[in-house]
Amino acid sequence: MISPMNMNKLLALALTTGVLSALWGWVAVALGLLNWAGFLGCTAYFACPQERLKGLAISACTLMSGVLWARVIIAGSAVAPHSDILGYGVTGVVAFLMCLQSRQLLLSFVPGTFIGACAIFAAGGEWRAVVPALLLGLLFGFAMKNSGLWLAARGSKTVVSE
Repeated sequence: MISPMNMNKLLALALTTGVLSALWGWVAVALGLLNWAGFLGCTAYFACPQERLKGLAISACTLMSGVLWARVIIAGSAVAPHSDILGYGVTGVVAFLMCLQSRQLLLSFVPGTFIGACAIFAAGGEWRAVVPALLLGLLFGFAMKNSGLWLAARGSKTVVSE
């Protein structure tokens, strides 16, 4: 069962996420950004085990490293375009390195790296279209979660003081 305190937090996060998701949809269209890629940026921040500015920095670094790793896979696979085996091998080596890099704090969120790479693959390698949407979406995710937590904390103080 969800406690009243957790329900307050859940409702506050849901509210701020809903409002800012609608705003993101409008911003993405207005700026000609990939809406879905922005939601991947939001997702990265929400999923990162670190919070606040540390989580934002780690999420940004891992997303962008994923973008770079995807470009390596694309370039490596293009060396012999008719050799599926080479492409599979490059993918395997790069996936290994994507995980290994997590020994570094700013690259420690492995799912963020894979989210960044998958966004590039989903966009057919068009990194110039993906990167701005990922990063702006990441900022929206930061705003969604932190404004929700702020709202929940403010609501719990009101309930306690009554």
